[in-house]
Amino acid sequence: MMLSLRCAALLLPLALGTAVPAAAADACDALTARMIRATGASLAGREGARAVFRAADAERMSLDCRAHRMVFSALEREPGRRYYELVGLAAGVLTGAKPEAVEALALDLHQGALIAGQPQQGIAGRAALRCETAPDADPFASPRTRCVLVPSARAVLRRRAGLFASARAG
Repeated sequence: MMLSLRCAALLLPLALGTAVPAAAADACDALTARMIRATGASLAGREGARAVFRAADAERMSLDCRAHRMVFSALEREPGRRYYELVGLAAGVLTGAKPEAVEALALDLHQGALIAGQPQQGIAGRAALRCETAPDADPFASPRTRCVLVPSARAVLRRRAGLFASARAG
């Protein structure tokens, strides 16, 4: 009896340790599937908490399930309109933000980055976005355009405080 309790006490952390990654993997699988359905992109590869997608209008879309972060890369310095639509659609899945608002923000940030020659960042609802372009003087830089999408800290703080994302504190 005493021996079986000791064995159980030793095996419990192992059992719990394997259950957590399995749950995280299932959550990442579900997020990956939702991303594919929303954007129409195809899965190029998956390893652990990271998934890579391909789409005709984005050279590469990388999702980090643990960090809730997605990176969009395009070979063109001025990608087509569909690139920004993909960013918006992905934001809807990853953060719950309105796709149209994030799409407009991505386009504005990209234009600002082209003009300023420096990365630009902004927030649209629950989504925070940073977009940058490669210098025009370096035609061999790859990728030429990159946007990084994460949940906005403002939305995370509101959720932790028990407020709705659109609610005003105070």
